[in-house]
Amino acid sequence: MDKKESFKNFAKNHPELIGSIKNGEASWQKLYEIYDIYGEDDRAWKTYFNQTTTSSSSLGSITNIVKNIDMDSVQKHINTAQKALGLVQELTSKTGEAVGNIKGPAIPRPINKFFED
Repeated sequence: MDKKESFKNFAKNHPELIGSIKNGEASWQKLYEIYDIYGEDDRAWKTYFNQTTTSSSSLGSITNIVKNIDMDSVQKHINTAQKALGLVQELTSKTGEAVGNIKGPAIPRPINKFFED
């Protein structure tokens, strides 16, 4: 088996490498060069293989955050926001009615007409 085929098999066995490529941290060319120089068993790969543990730990921290959310306080905040939006909607509808009641512009009086002439 040639070097390219062995690298393809190595990449298939380590899907973490795809994540580092998607993140923009590496390219296939760079990974192949590392593989060509160092082979499979070297400390150079630890930077690419440890990324999955950090992403799984970040996923765990996200689930812990979601578990610690107090749904009652969230509901209270939603109700407060709904009341505020209702108030704004009520105020804007009243101003729209008030604007409709305003009479049009006054017709200007002719310059040569004085006091009911």
